[in-house]
Amino acid sequence: MKLHEFQAKEVFTKYGLRIPQGIPAFSVAEVKEAVQRLSQANPSLQKVVLKSQVHVGGRGKAGGIKVVNLSDAEAVSETLFGMDIKGLPVHKLLVEEAINIAKEYYVGITLDRNARKTILMASSMGGVDIEEVAESHPEAIIKVWVDPNIGLTDYQIKQVIYGANLPAESAGFIKALYKIYTENDCSIAEINPLIVTADGQVIAGDAKIDIDDNALFRHSELLSYQDPAEVDPNELDAKAAGLTYIELEGDIGCVVNGAGLAMATMDAVKYGGGQPANFLDIGGSSNPAKVTAAMKILKRKNVKGILFNIFGGITRCDDVAKGIISALDSMGGIDIPLVIRLTGTNEELAREILTAKGINAGSSMTDAVSEIIKLTKG
Repeated sequence: MKLHEFQAKEVFTKYGLRIPQGIPAFSVAEVKEAVQRLSQANPSLQKVVLKSQVHVGGRGKAGGIKVVNLSDAEAVSETLFGMDIKGLPVHKLLVEEAINIAKEYYVGITLDRNARKTILMASSMGGVDIEEVAESHPEAIIKVWVDPNIGLTDYQIKQVIYGANLPAESAGFIKALYKIYTENDCSIAEINPLIVTADGQVIAGDAKIDIDDNALFRHSELLSYQDPAEVDPNELDAKAAGLTYIELEGDIGCVVNGAGLAMATMDAVKYGGGQPANFLDIGGSSNPAKVTAAMKILKRKNVKGILFNIFGGITRCDDVAKGIISALDSMGGIDIPLVIRLTGTNEELAREILTAKGINAGSSMTDAVSEIIKLTKG
């Protein structure tokens, strides 16, 4: 689950990190009110930063971040609300005091799956995407791997500070960021830029926090941060139905039981020259309602064809067959190719159910994959 910048900064403040004064705004009128409140709190304030709140990087390059005079904030905000940034419309802005920046750094923490450790990264080249720095100046990124059984040590913090030439005060920011990362089950926690102001203050100028969805049951207080407007509605519907669904860019919808078989199915489709449209696991103990939900999600995605690849162990093939019939009835039929492979528990009963409705189901995964590719390409 991704947090907006203003939400991530709320988390930062709970852990004692210094941030610019800012107020989220959801309309032009709220921008005006936010500017008034900020100027009252700081009478010497002359400029504010209007930051579009969308779950993508590169907001500045896309024109979604503007530094403006107080008197211009309303007019500029009108151009920001509703603008499109990488396919996402802007509905929220963070109105923030402008900071007199002397130097920008980067500090981030994420998981290195290959090393099976947390990786702490820092760079003196802050304020730009870390991917760009990694590509053009990899030597500018200092990396330290943290054993989760030991935790982040003072020695490692010093190693990062000296290696990236960070200010000494950043040690407290690094400690707090690591605490945020571990205590909230983050997949990434990032400050970019970590700002040193003209008068020597260290401030978290930006904040990025992504929470591992699988750990959200431990963090009910964070669920309020989820923004349904920026989550694929198919993923929301799949989650509500108890399905595991990941959107891909292909045109062959895949409905499978079990993550391993789902991966193998996508590989087989790719190997045969097709393009899978999704990862969709109906689970090891499926029921007709789940199958119906899966069918409706894929139909809404406008795939060219749907492949069912079911290997029934705990999953009963007859339940899947009933779900397919129920989905077709509720949708008034289907006008795209549907190929079904059923093997395992109650497969004979499943075939009887489908045959009674004039639907065929095979037993070979290879044949089913070949058939759906041929039908969708034809």
